Amino acid sequence: MTPRLQGTSRIVRGAAPTLLALLLSACATMPETPTGAPTAPSPDADRAEQLYRDGEFEQAARAFTDLANTRRGDVSAHYQLRAAEALRENGDLDGAARLIDDIRRRRLHGDEPLRLDLLGAEVALKHGDAAHARALLVFDDSMTPGLRLRALELRARADAAVGDAFASAQTRAQLDRLLEGADREQNRGQLLDTLGKLDAAALKSRYDSLQPNDPLRPWIEQALRKQGQALAREMPRPSQPVGTMRQGTGGALEAEGYERARRVALLLPLNAQLAGVSNSIRDGFLSAYFADTLERRPEVRIYDAGRTPAEAVAAYEKAVAEGADRVVGPLQRESVGELFHRPLSVRVLALNHPDTGEVPPPGSAEYGLLPEAEGAQVAERLRERGIARASVILAEADWAERAARAFRAQFEAGGGTIVGESRLREKDVNYATSITQATASLGADGAVFISMRPQQARLLAPQLKIANVAAPVFATSHIYSGDDNATLDRDLDGIEFCDAPWLFGPMTGKPERARISGQIASANGVGARLFAFGMDAYALLPYIDWLISHPESYLSGATGELTADNFGRVHRLVSWARFVGGMAQPAEGALSATPMQ
Repeated sequence: MTPRLQGTSRIVRGAAPTLLALLLSACATMPETPTGAPTAPSPDADRAEQLYRDGEFEQAARAFTDLANTRRGDVSAHYQLRAAEALRENGDLDGAARLIDDIRRRRLHGDEPLRLDLLGAEVALKHGDAAHARALLVFDDSMTPGLRLRALELRARADAAVGDAFASAQTRAQLDRLLEGADREQNRGQLLDTLGKLDAAALKSRYDSLQPNDPLRPWIEQALRKQGQALAREMPRPSQPVGTMRQGTGGALEAEGYERARRVALLLPLNAQLAGVSNSIRDGFLSAYFADTLERRPEVRIYDAGRTPAEAVAAYEKAVAEGADRVVGPLQRESVGELFHRPLSVRVLALNHPDTGEVPPPGSAEYGLLPEAEGAQVAERLRERGIARASVILAEADWAERAARAFRAQFEAGGGTIVGESRLREKDVNYATSITQATASLGADGAVFISMRPQQARLLAPQLKIANVAAPVFATSHIYSGDDNATLDRDLDGIEFCDAPWLFGPMTGKPERARISGQIASANGVGARLFAFGMDAYALLPYIDWLISHPESYLSGATGELTADNFGRVHRLVSWARFVGGMAQPAEGALSATPMQ
């Protein structure tokens, strides 16, 4: 059973309408049929409603007004409200206000009182009376989805108008999960603009007060990132492995949380620039596929996600058209972000996190080897060792900066102090000044956090000793080349770093690296970590829904223990290794990544 080409993909076989425009402009129709006082069938009423549906709002308003003037009581109030709604759609809020002033609320039925209040709130906002608008916007369970959307948007505007930025942002965060397309993008822009007016201290304070599943949390994280800030992470404390065998409803044993995918599309950029990365991920994914039992294997097709976000979206659409019921990928951050902006008819497990930091659409998930996650867990490692002072030395690279921001946020949140920082330029070889800058105030009871590639670390480590820096050194996974080289890495002895447990020893249910690396070139060197990542992408597929809804559960993966939050973001608890005699070896507890309780 081998991959083969089918069209432009490769196959492996096993045996809403836009609603925010309605809220913000006067060129949309009502999303739902309004209810109200019973009216007798009438050609004139049918004509008025048809004019409304056709977008002829001015004519519809005149027709409804004529009907209101020739009826009495509740029926007259019904048509007067419809006339006011038509004027509102035509951009004439003042005209709508004059009509609703004459409507007696007790004459209204069904959802008409709610619609009257929404019109009144919109009029009040236009005239600068946000307090009155807020008073009118009372939510109840009888609201239809369309009315609730409109009420939420008006409430967000009213809260912003009275200066309650957090309340406005909270409401827009609720709206984000309900909107699609251009409406969703417009709402997101307004949400971030609102949060962007607040300083980092206010954002962090509010974040800490929110429940873990509050939809505003990811948006505060995103707003802080735009300010170059980071938040301390809440480390998962999973206690229950997925796949525990339990008796099912029919009496047969079944794996808890398991839901088999049928047709899976794997989207990877197969162009030359990223071919090496994609090959390692693909080969890891397929290795896990072939290690699975025959009856569990889905059909898998591999698609070229191309070089651009537009090409990745096209690959997704092609996969869906060809029958995929789950999509894994894309890989590039920009492509993930573009895909998350689209209405998704088939759920996605993206292989990265978007640049913007937004969460996946409902039902989808994202999983990546994030430097921020590693930086935060290095800080936790120091805290567990009782270390309260740290120096930071980094490569001049975006991923290193991201790791360092997360390290600082986590370390300081736990009561630690960063005593100094420095960056190493790529072409420099003499680090004496940088070492002094970072470690002059460190002391013997501190530690050094580094995030850099092996080449720089091999130069830095002996210079730290020459500078009499005796503090222990902790690093992100970037320090390890993926293959042992005792000659080159002997100077790294004693440095502890976080990484994927599969790199350092056999793991139950997974192909052994020592065996597979001799057979598959992409499982060696820096590709080994990506190979493990591909294996985990396959392993996550049948359990991702369970993990999202059960935060206490975890999947024991090749890259670490994997959990998920309510927003569909997969989190990775790393394992630990240390250089001994130039060889990377598991540190104590390294193959049990769950943090100490």
